Amino acid sequence: MARPLWKGSISFGLVNIPIELHTAVRDHRPKFRMLHAKDKSPVKFERMCVRDGKPVAWEDLVKGFEYQKGHFVVMSKEDFQTAALEKTRTIDIVDFVKAEEIDDRFFETPYYLVPAKGGERAYALLRDAIRESGRIGISKFILRDSQHLAAVEVIENAIVLTVMRFADELVDVGQFDFPASDGVRKAELDMAKALVNSLAAEWDPSKYTDQYRENLMRIIQSKVKGKEVTLEPMAEPRQAEVVDLMERLRRSLEQGGRGQRSAAEPRSHAAHRPKRAAGKNGTKKRSRHAA
Repeated sequence: MARPLWKGSISFGLVNIPIELHTAVRDHRPKFRMLHAKDKSPVKFERMCVRDGKPVAWEDLVKGFEYQKGHFVVMSKEDFQTAALEKTRTIDIVDFVKAEEIDDRFFETPYYLVPAKGGERAYALLRDAIRESGRIGISKFILRDSQHLAAVEVIENAIVLTVMRFADELVDVGQFDFPASDGVRKAELDMAKALVNSLAAEWDPSKYTDQYRENLMRIIQSKVKGKEVTLEPMAEPRQAEVVDLMERLRRSLEQGGRGQRSAAEPRSHAAHRPKRAAGKNGTKKRSRHAA
């Protein structure tokens, strides 16, 4: 098993459970280096001082906040430690909320919480209690000198911690202008709904692959062998004009309906699919139910 990113404990009430924090996602896309086109040698990027034009060593770097154009206040390591209040290694669950009340935009990066030695029984107790309650724990913890908001939930047999955004990090949707539904005709809406239903399917994440990464790897592997690979470009769909919207909906429905399951055909697992509840403004909320 990979080394943990963080070790500490998770607490709720007076119960403390020793845990380890492990990453729950990985990036498979190939990494690239910048090379000198002339001789294919890697290019080294140096930290240069804009005033004297000389390189700066790591030990001579400090962090500064630009409070005014060209004016900085220097922040020391002690300043960051003071802002963190206390260097705790505890994930404190402060509330348990209903899953459907949390907007998807708050969720960011997931991690696995794995019990440390001696904490297995208490871990299982917390996991089962969260699962049975149908709620999500909201917690705060400090990682890399910064305080984070996080959701604590159960997925299969794991307690998963997902770093969340704070409320003031979300862009206010009110600053944008979105069209009202007044101009939507019933015939258009019925046809659009029929198209949606013709594409209805059960959620299967394995069917959605990263085609861009696959194409990159095909090109890279061919170049390693001294060969060239030609990929057939995908035709970019033309944006529908308002005047032919109905016609394009009809044609999409005809094409999408071929080989698709009838909208009236029952689905074998539909009764077990968690529903997404609508928020006050009609926005769909994430339903975070344990498997």
